[in-house]
Amino acid sequence: MPLITERVAQARNGANDKVICRMASGWAVMGDVQFLPGYCLLLPDPVVASLNELDIEARTTYLLDMARLGDAVLKATGALRMNYEILGNSEPELHCHIFPRYATEPDNKRRMPAWFYDWKNAVPYAEDQHGALRKAIARLLDGSAPNEAL
Repeated sequence: MPLITERVAQARNGANDKVICRMASGWAVMGDVQFLPGYCLLLPDPVVASLNELDIEARTTYLLDMARLGDAVLKATGALRMNYEILGNSEPELHCHIFPRYATEPDNKRRMPAWFYDWKNAVPYAEDQHGALRKAIARLLDGSAPNEAL
């Protein structure tokens, strides 16, 4: 089973511990690694191969959810800016990487795409370490954070 399909199935079954929340277009999930705290993804549900396979309404909903998720991560982390990437070359199903970028990053990393980080040795997502951030992002998205609804 392809990875994105597998992760969406896990989210539907309550078996994906990285789920932030269900959104109109799919699932907001924390990234497997957290070299940039708050790194997350938007996985479409249903899964499609690319953004181009969605009709205009579904495409608009997906891209709006992507921006809303980025807004929540930005507020929850205090990051300098957000980077959004839809690639699909390694995992050929639609998914968007959402990276918070920080002023505190080393210059040789901050000005480059997040792919320049060492993914193999990065801090893995752990609920005890990153769960509070995951929950803060969820509260911002569902409007339960005081005066912070997006």
